[in-house]
Amino acid sequence: MKSRTIEGNPVLKFAFEFSLEIINYCEQLENKRRFIIAGQLLKAGTSIGANCFKAQNAESKADFIHKFKIAAKESEETKSWLLLCKYSKEYPDCTALLEKAENLNKLIGKILSTSIRKHFISYLLSSLYV
Repeated sequence: MKSRTIEGNPVLKFAFEFSLEIINYCEQLENKRRFIIAGQLLKAGTSIGANCFKAQNAESKADFIHKFKIAAKESEETKSWLLLCKYSKEYPDCTALLEKAENLNKLIGKILSTSIRKHFISYLLSSLYV
């Protein structure tokens, strides 16, 4: 069941729902006996959300950024597995998942760029007062 934390946080909600869709797609792959691709895609695709969740309890701004950088890497890996599925013969259609992966990657990228900029500005301001 989704908690209020997920409902109140757009990136967590999107990543959670994406993970559920990845699970469903991987089950389709397993039914077609595509076990290796299904396993790799399942790990990468669900790791995106897991790292977004971890970032919510980061020890510092730098840790928050680090967790989102991992999520971005996992998003790129997920897209690469989905592209393989898209262009392989007799694989279930994953066009919608690829589009969602791209949108999730853009959202994570925005969070990262904003967080890095704010972290850098804070660092510069704090160094002025030392």
